Order: sequence, then structure tokens, then C-alpha cells
Amino acid sequence: MGELGEIFGLKDKVAVVTGAASGIGQSVAEVLAEAGASVVVGDLDAEGVEATAKAIREAGGRAVAQGCDIASRDEVDSLVALASSEYGGLDVLCNIAGVPHDGLLEELSDDDFDRVVAINVKGTLYGCQAAIPAMAARGGGSIVNVSSGAIDLPVPGFGLYSLTKAAVAQLTHSLAQEVGDRGIRVNALAPGATITNFTKRRLVQPDGSIDSDDYEQFVGSMQAMSPIGQVGEAVDQAWLVLYLASEASRFCTGQIWRSNGGATTGR
Repeated sequence: MGELGEIFGLKDKVAVVTGAASGIGQSVAEVLAEAGASVVVGDLDAEGVEATAKAIREAGGRAVAQGCDIASRDEVDSLVALASSEYGGLDVLCNIAGVPHDGLLEELSDDDFDRVVAINVKGTLYGCQAAIPAMAARGGGSIVNVSSGAIDLPVPGFGLYSLTKAAVAQLTHSLAQEVGDRGIRVNALAPGATITNFTKRRLVQPDGSIDSDDYEQFVGSMQAMSPIGQVGEAVDQAWLVLYLASEASRFCTGQIWRSNGGATTGR
């Protein structure tokens, strides 16, 4: 088990995780830290991301937090620079932050298009661009982007989100070809139904509560899409990120990884 621990572990590694105030990003930060990485966490919710870093430190890990709007190249550059100034470099970048958009494509406004593309596409690209020189200086690294199961299973009223996540998938394919000679691997998740605030947003009532019957119906509909009858938790995605961040996935790059309970099997 010692050798396996080294292969799957992240001792002496430095990771940056965006979107780490909650949901998948928070879980990814916690799992990477538990595996031994020093973690720099960023999120537009500066208070929430500091709470994530504090929890990691209280659990014995190493983490620092910084507020970050990934739609700003300068703020993304600053977050990645913090990894070098605080921990001496960068080995893993996890571009988790993103936003949904509900609405029909035929009714899409320029403002909504520009906002979602700025975050989901440009924000992911900014992270990759900032990480490349830092990783190359250390002889390589692992970039993990987040696409979506929506690229495989289109949903009416979710088209803008789907097309931005398709762009992230293609960014991943292309960038893996461009930076492989510097020892940098680039992969992406395409998560299936995973219970987080992101997926529960339509259930939240004006007073902030969620009706228990609505919640059970929502979970049931997600379980029905899976041949194993399961719905994901944030940690299910985080464990896959750990694999992609570690040496265990050293032969894996340019791929879209689907942790989705088999929901898109045969589609």
C-alpha cells in the first residue's frame, strides 16, 4: 500500500482550485489537501472560500484562500501567482468555477451570452494560460477543467450552458496537444447529476427553503437516469479529480471523463 499511496498521493504538490467556496470545488480542495497537496483556493465568494481554507487547515492540511472573479484575467493570474509565492510553484490546476444559465437560445441576449462565456470559457482559458508557465518551470503538471454531462445529453432551456461546456471540452482536447511536450497533462470532467447548490437552484423557494417533496422528486428523476440508480455527490467528482491530479493518471491526457452513474451510456 505504500507504493500505491505515493502514486495516488500528492505529497509536496501544489494545487490551485477555483470555485472552492462550495459544491464540487470545495470537495476537490478538501480531497486534494487530504492527499497531501498544499492548496490555494479561489472563489468570487471570498468569505466562503476562506471558510474552505480554514476547514482544511483545521483538519491538518495546508491551504490559503483568495477572492477571485475568474472572468478577470488579472485576478486569475494573481491566484496562480499566490501558489508560487506561498508554496513555491504549481503542479495541479482545477478550473472548477462556472455558472449556469436557464433560458431558450432563441431568447438569448448579448449580455447573458457575454457573461456566461466570460466565466465558463474565458475564465477556464485564463486559468490554463496562467498555469502553463508555472507548471513548465517544474517539469510538468496536471490541468483539470470542468465540462458537463450536458454536452452529451442536451436539455431544452440549457443551451447556452451546454455550448460553453462543449467549448471547454474542445479547449481541453486542443490544449493537451499543445502542452504535452512540456510534461503538462490536460483533462476535463463532464459530471452527471451531482447534488450541489448548483443543481438544486431551481428548487429554492423565495424564503430560501427547499420543499422536501420537490427535493425527493428531483433526486428520484436523477436516479432514474442512471442504470445503477444513483445520483452523485460532490466527492464523487473530487475523487476523479484526485486520480487525474496524481501520477496514477500519468498516461491520460486530452480526455473527457464522465462520472455520471452511466446516465449517458449508449447516447
